[in-house]
Amino acid sequence: MGILIECPKCRTRGSLSRKVCKCGHSVQKVDSKNYWVEYYEGGMRRRERIGRSKQAAENRLREIQTAKAEGRHIRRNKNAAVTLGELRSWYLGLSEVKQRRSYVDIQKCLDNVISRIGKSLPVSELRIGHIEKFRKQRLSEKTHTGHPPKPSTINRDTANFRAMLNKAVEYAKLESNPIGRIRQLEENNVRERVLSPEEFQSLLDHCTEDIRGLVLIAFYLPMRQREILDLRWEEIDFHSGFIRLGGDRTKNKEGRVIPLHPKVADYLKGLPRPIQGGRVFDDHYWKRDHYVRAVKAAGLGDFNFHDLRHCSINNLRLAGNDHYLIKQASGHKTDIAFRRYNLVTEDEMRGMKWYGETGDASGTMDTYMDTTSKSRGV
Repeated sequence: MGILIECPKCRTRGSLSRKVCKCGHSVQKVDSKNYWVEYYEGGMRRRERIGRSKQAAENRLREIQTAKAEGRHIRRNKNAAVTLGELRSWYLGLSEVKQRRSYVDIQKCLDNVISRIGKSLPVSELRIGHIEKFRKQRLSEKTHTGHPPKPSTINRDTANFRAMLNKAVEYAKLESNPIGRIRQLEENNVRERVLSPEEFQSLLDHCTEDIRGLVLIAFYLPMRQREILDLRWEEIDFHSGFIRLGGDRTKNKEGRVIPLHPKVADYLKGLPRPIQGGRVFDDHYWKRDHYVRAVKAAGLGDFNFHDLRHCSINNLRLAGNDHYLIKQASGHKTDIAFRRYNLVTEDEMRGMKWYGETGDASGTMDTYMDTTSKSRGV
């Protein structure tokens, strides 16, 4: 009875004290090793795969030792009693998961992984190799755009899958997460495309009437697609010149105030407004095919709707607005996320100032602060 270590290279299992496997691979230093528990029950040797957590293996071994000492039946490992399909149904039924705004996306991500790994697979048999196989399969497939899914899309799938396993451990549904940490694929999904005023006007001219207003608002105001689609007349304050969104309408669940651009205000004032208020736009869903045709007709290449939000934030920066002010309007909490939306163009680079080459005598700015103030007694 004891704990065994599985070599990640040859899959041979040996004692916990073994440092080097028979194949020559070091099993003590690597993070990808799996732990097993070996014991005897009714004269038969049994082995249970625990996963990558040594603590979980020790806990399971103590549980078996206690049961044998007290003459009780050894309870079956929880990981072996639950399949991925059953775990998915349990996880999606949790109230804390169902109340998330991204519930539909979580469901799709889990379906992407589990449908390719197998719903009937017991959690105890889950290996990191299943995740690698899933990634390779997804990268070989094509999405509705005719291209393979991006690494960021696959990372979201595996992240939600891992979150499900961790939540099951938290609720004592599983003994441990059998795959531990998952190394994410390298992402490079930063969008580096903003429109010039001429390009935007061309896009607007090619838009159909049912999406023209949405595109106009997205270009001038730092709002997300769903925030624009669900915009209500009660949220628009023409007197003060603001759009006021409640916490239930934003991604980070914090209300925010967005100043109205004059062109957006003129457009909204020209729309018929019901006396009882309600939705500004009748369509609940974004007509992507209409937008794709407009982008193609305008000759803009790879330019999606969310890129308009990049244009809005970048234009606010070029207008000389303070970064903190823009973040308040866009809803960004961190500078890292905010910087992803700002693109320094070559036209801006041409305006680079050089020390000693300008006609003024501004010189450099002295940023030194004297911290040894002589007026400490004041």
